[in-house]
Amino acid sequence: MFFVANRTREVVLHPSFFDSAAEQKIIAKLYDDMQGNIEGTEIVIQIIGVDQISEPVLVPGTGMAKYVLSYRAIIWRPFRGEVVDGLVTTVVSNGFFVEVGAMTVFVSRSMIPSNLKYTVEGSTPSFTDNNDQIERGTQIRLRLKGIRGEIGSMFAVGSIAEDYLGYTRISAPSFISC
Repeated sequence: MFFVANRTREVVLHPSFFDSAAEQKIIAKLYDDMQGNIEGTEIVIQIIGVDQISEPVLVPGTGMAKYVLSYRAIIWRPFRGEVVDGLVTTVVSNGFFVEVGAMTVFVSRSMIPSNLKYTVEGSTPSFTDNNDQIERGTQIRLRLKGIRGEIGSMFAVGSIAEDYLGYTRISAPSFISC
C-alpha cells in the first residue's frame, strides 16, 4: 500500500559548502539520499516536500554542520496478504522469481497450482498448462505470504494458488495512434 508519511533525517554538510546556497544543497542531498531508498520493509517512492530545516549544529572535531530535516514522502509498504502485480524474471524447477517494484518475490512450486507443470521445452523454462505459460517476462498477479527487509533490498514469498491469481492477460498499452 502507498502512504504519505512524515519523516525526519539528519544531513551533514561539509564546511566547504557553507554559503548562501547551503539550504538548497542539504535539500538536494536529502532527495539524492532518500528517493528510491529501501528502509526495512518500506520504499521511499518520492519526497513530496521539506517541511522544516533545523538550525545547523556544528559536529565537534570535524567542523561539519548537522541539520535535521522534517519532510513528507510517498512510501510503499507491502503487507502480508496483499495482492500485487509483477514481472517474472527467472524460472527454475522449484518455482520462479517475480519483480514487484524494487522487491523480489519467490513463488515456490508448492504455491503454484498443480495443473501448471514445469517444462524446459522450447527456448526458455516455464510453467505451463497448455493454455497459459509462465515464463521470463510474463505479467503475474500474486498474493504476498511473507516479507523480509534487508539493508538495501526487500524479499518476499508469494503464492498464485488461489482464484484470480497467476497469469494476467494485461497487454502493454499502445502509444501508436491509428
